[in-house]
Amino acid sequence: MRTRTFALTAVTTVACGAALLGPAALPATADVPVPDTPPDTRVGHAPGDVQDPTVSAEELLAEVRSCRQISRGKYRTDANRSKATVPVCGTTDAVFWKADMDIDCDGRRTKVCNTTSDPYFQPQTAFQTSRGKPLDSARLPFVVVPAPGRIWDYRKSGLTGGSVVAVIHKGEVRYAVIGDTGPAGIIGEGSYALAQELSIDPHPTTGGAASGVTYIAFKDSRISPIESRAKAERRGEALARAFVGRG
Repeated sequence: MRTRTFALTAVTTVACGAALLGPAALPATADVPVPDTPPDTRVGHAPGDVQDPTVSAEELLAEVRSCRQISRGKYRTDANRSKATVPVCGTTDAVFWKADMDIDCDGRRTKVCNTTSDPYFQPQTAFQTSRGKPLDSARLPFVVVPAPGRIWDYRKSGLTGGSVVAVIHKGEVRYAVIGDTGPAGIIGEGSYALAQELSIDPHPTTGGAASGVTYIAFKDSRISPIESRAKAERRGEALARAFVGRG
């Protein structure tokens, strides 16, 4: 899985330059940032609430069975893959792709994400917290999108740092945000924390999922602050309900 990260290192200059074309940081929206949701906490309904069941993986997957391709070509899932097989598809309200998941451990240096655990560790992310700091891959579930290029420019699809993404793997749905950019020709990557949420091995060099991951990125869905897991989950569930016709 590290062949992909090696490619990211090799094209750091290109990817970073492309990322600078879009918003490099998200502005703070309050003097005191909203606290993060702890990694093992998920947003639920208050006791006594009468609510519809949360949107299931099956409901979301039913909406993305067919692809109206919006990318000019297809993406590879790893640097060592010679064939590009993954298109980016579009609906009125979202874009989606079906790929693998490599592990992004970049950003804030932590016990599990550092130069020892990941020899290709980078101490920055394309998008930053409300305090102007790199994102914490070990705590924040986020998705990596390809840097803008000839195949596809995520910005032209109504996406940016903080846009909400529903990520599906083996019947599980988790809500994340767009938090980083990668090589312009490769797709299918998520943060250490996102992998954990989906019961995927999060190890930055040996973990990940070889296939079977669906990413549904909702247009014009940016949350702020980007680091608020609670906001991402609440907004994600609301957007998913509308997406499957339950909104």
